[in-house]
Amino acid sequence: MGFYTFFLLLSLLQAPLFYLSATSDDTLEQGSSLSVEKPNNVLVSPNGVFSAGFSLVGENAFCFAISFMKSSVPTIVWMANRDQPVNGIGSKFSLLRNGNLVLLDAGRINLWSTETTSPVSVYLQLHDNGNLVLYNIRNESLWESFDSPTDTLLAEQKITKDASLLSSKSHTNYSSGYYTFYFDNDNVLRLLYQGPDPQISSVYWPEPNEPSFRAGRTTYNNSKTAMFNSTGYFQSSDDLVFSASDCGVVLYRRLTLDPDGNLRFYSFDEKNKLWIVTWQAFSQPCRIHGICGPNSLCKYDHALGRRCSCLPGFKMKSNLDWSYGCEPVGFNYNSLVNNIQESGFVHLTNTEFYGYDKEYFQNYSLQRCQDECLKSSSHCQAIQFIYWTDTGYYDCYIKTQLLNGHQPYFQGDAYVRLPKSVFSSIENPMKELRLECPQDSNPSLLNRTYEKEGKKPTGSQFSESGRMTENHGRLVKWVKEKMVGADSSQTNWIEEIADSRMGGKFDKAKLEILVKVALQCVEEDKEARPTMHQVVEMLQCHEEEKIFDTPKVPDPSCESGLLYFDNTEILLDV
Repeated sequence: MGFYTFFLLLSLLQAPLFYLSATSDDTLEQGSSLSVEKPNNVLVSPNGVFSAGFSLVGENAFCFAISFMKSSVPTIVWMANRDQPVNGIGSKFSLLRNGNLVLLDAGRINLWSTETTSPVSVYLQLHDNGNLVLYNIRNESLWESFDSPTDTLLAEQKITKDASLLSSKSHTNYSSGYYTFYFDNDNVLRLLYQGPDPQISSVYWPEPNEPSFRAGRTTYNNSKTAMFNSTGYFQSSDDLVFSASDCGVVLYRRLTLDPDGNLRFYSFDEKNKLWIVTWQAFSQPCRIHGICGPNSLCKYDHALGRRCSCLPGFKMKSNLDWSYGCEPVGFNYNSLVNNIQESGFVHLTNTEFYGYDKEYFQNYSLQRCQDECLKSSSHCQAIQFIYWTDTGYYDCYIKTQLLNGHQPYFQGDAYVRLPKSVFSSIENPMKELRLECPQDSNPSLLNRTYEKEGKKPTGSQFSESGRMTENHGRLVKWVKEKMVGADSSQTNWIEEIADSRMGGKFDKAKLEILVKVALQCVEEDKEARPTMHQVVEMLQCHEEEKIFDTPKVPDPSCESGLLYFDNTEILLDV
């Protein structure tokens, strides 16, 4: 069993519980119910790929969901009551005799319904494509799950003006999250961030400061329809097109707006029973708005993934959710407005805070830009200072809020305004606190105190105080120096530190990941070391996720059979 595969299996322990029975069929008759207390009460598509039933999402908390059952961990693709789970006793999913499909909690409270009525008989059926449809006896569709997606789109399912994708809070919290994939009023498909603060929202894809036509989009359409086919080709009425990296092959696929705000195309690997990323909207995840919350910075490393950290002088607001960002420690910006002499600036190189520019000044010196920030009328929290090669000028931007911070892929610098009284406490200002990976499965915690009897632990050794012994300290320092001083024109640093007895027969990318994870695990500051949970996340993330940029010209071989949009009506190519 491979090293990564071992850790992957651990994720099964935290997977949501799905109920499935071989004796179940695909149809719920009028007047019948599915009970949360009966594990066999599920609907199964004729091909056995999809299941509809109650899923355990928390302690005595259940949601009615449609799930893809071929993956090693069942994948939820639709959910009825994501924001209002029902009790594990007495709750039912019922098709009433008046034609209404309802979800009743233990207290007979109606938490969800299709609000349908029918003078003739009705029945509910789960199809092979994952669509749950309510029909009347004339086989007319009264309601279907494809018309109200949650965070996932399946093949031939449409995004329309009335149907959008809304992310989950996390991979284990299925309630409504902060990101939306939708058709805007100008008929363009966009990604929107709407965080915990209802007053803060922003469009972040396509690039918001560029006109739509530069992103290959058109506003001259009135159909507002988008979908993809099973060969991996996506097309929208606003001229957005993209294809999976394995386009042209008929596979199970899904398009999911993940909790981190990235839109990803997944293909199902039948052999390994895993979903593989075959396209994504962002190859640099720190460009996604709100990902680390206010007053924070997002950093991305190709080996360790995305990491969030608070700005100097700030602390994490909620230890459970980075979306809330960071808050000041011992000060507030209102108190700085009339205390110019008490303010100073912390310099952050190659750092951008996107949006919320109160004022813009061209051809300013750094001192003049800082003086503008210190004016009591500006309510300035930071300045963005950028040199533009095309004009030869330094430009100054006054920031009234510190949102969407990221580095280092930016040509300008940021200067954060802080009270001088806090400068002495920020010698180590940018401590990174957590890493998240975009994946369906979540690993379980390992026992960090496990140790075999009769054997001393190998590798890095620590004294009782938690510090490394001298010999191992020198080894770690040597590895770090090799990594930091690596020059792309010389021998790869991984090849330099690898045991020569391996004869170069190893995966350099995977070894680089392992070394970087190991270096974090032997940090002298115990608080800076990752938990075993985070170690598993880092390893599993890079085993499962493959990064693919958007193909500029989609493969024509995977276009056949898809609905084509002429911006006024939809035509089927047959």
